[in-house]
Amino acid sequence: MGIAGIPWWTTDIGGFHGGNIHDPKFHELLIRWFQWGVFSPVMRLHGNRDPQILPAQPYRDGIAQCPTGAPNEVWSYGEEVCDVLTGCLALREKLKPYIKALMEETHKHNTPVMRPLFFEFPEQETSWAITDQYCFGPDLLIAPVMHEGMRERDVWLPEGKHGRILRPVKAIQEGRRCSTLRH
Repeated sequence: MGIAGIPWWTTDIGGFHGGNIHDPKFHELLIRWFQWGVFSPVMRLHGNRDPQILPAQPYRDGIAQCPTGAPNEVWSYGEEVCDVLTGCLALREKLKPYIKALMEETHKHNTPVMRPLFFEFPEQETSWAITDQYCFGPDLLIAPVMHEGMRERDVWLPEGKHGRILRPVKAIQEGRRCSTLRH
């Protein structure tokens, strides 16, 4: 979206409708979505969760109504999930100065906050073909986990100097899609 000129956008983390607060599969989805949300322009946990507390009223005055859903705060999913989500919130808070600078850069120069790899590494041919990684500003390369049960993934690292890697790395070869990260 950022490359299309829409820099400040968001998703409803967890999806807006559904998602049972007691379902372990939904917990996994929520955790992964929350982890990805840390590196999105706007991070927002929002939605109407199951099980529903009040029965649905389909329409009132011709307008579709949403019933009152289950709690949807980070502590609503149990202690283990809460710990992970709280860690994500702490990381987002730590990134606040960086994100603020990104927003200022976007405002002044129309550079996207979330950037396709080719935006930062145009001279590296592989960067033009990768669709499941992106840069969050000029300094952070993000490789989200997007599949149920996924515990490791390959990550392409551009040639050149690298800083700190947030997850354990089994093997790194610069400029190739071969780094295995365990989650």
